[in-house]
Amino acid sequence: MGSCSMRLRALATAAACGLAVLFAAAPSASAAEGEFTYVYNDPTGAPHLGALADPPSGVCLTLAEVADPWTAPAHSPRNNTTSTTTVFTGPDCEGDRFTLRPQGGHASERLKLRSVVFS
Repeated sequence: MGSCSMRLRALATAAACGLAVLFAAAPSASAAEGEFTYVYNDPTGAPHLGALADPPSGVCLTLAEVADPWTAPAHSPRNNTTSTTTVFTGPDCEGDRFTLRPQGGHASERLKLRSVVFS
């Protein structure tokens, strides 16, 4: 009985180690490689360049500088990431949408946005 329980413990330990290696080697959440930029205005109206570097894929990102409805939306997005990007006129990926191709897709200052998702 003693050797049987030792074998079971050894088997359980080996299984636990195998699971640990499996989870350690599992890929992390995918990300769009590169940079997504946009222009936003501060409260005085001065333009600033905002950027998201290597953003996560499949996650709605509300742009912090323009999340509040009383601020002017961002504009002039430029997608220099490896992923297709969909920008939205509202926060939380709501409102009208427009898609930008990867590696250079862009739009003029006429395109207003408050959130974005990378696919």
